[in-house]
Amino acid sequence: MSMDVESRRAKSNTVARRFGVYAGVLLLVFLLGLVPMWLKARTSANSLIEAEHQLTLARMQNDLSSAAIDARRGDYEPARQAASQFFTSLSAEVDKGDASTLTRAQREGAGPLFTRRDEIITLLARSDPASADRLSDLYVAYRKVINERGGS
Repeated sequence: MSMDVESRRAKSNTVARRFGVYAGVLLLVFLLGLVPMWLKARTSANSLIEAEHQLTLARMQNDLSSAAIDARRGDYEPARQAASQFFTSLSAEVDKGDASTLTRAQREGAGPLFTRRDEIITLLARSDPASADRLSDLYVAYRKVINERGGS
């Protein structure tokens, strides 16, 4: 009878060991599939973040250029709205601090752009043709800040 018990224990040890090996191989296969997928997902997430940053900059530039073109054409209300959207977006990016799309140098360079905000919005609200030139100057200053200070 003792031989029968030992035989069962040996058999259960072999089954347990075999199950452990299978589980270990299965875990290894799972990890071999998981790691490349995780690396690809991380790369894609970083690419997405960069694309969103570029999109934010492009939208701000688009708002400002639309305002300049609308003002040049005499469409002052759409120009005022676009200029207002530009200043709102720029202010939001500057207020984000280090989490911003803008670098520190770009945020510091954007400060002087805000000094023109009230004047430009007022000129547009009054349908003053001088607003077109002011918006063009602002556009050039914005491009200089973004491009010369480590931007895209």
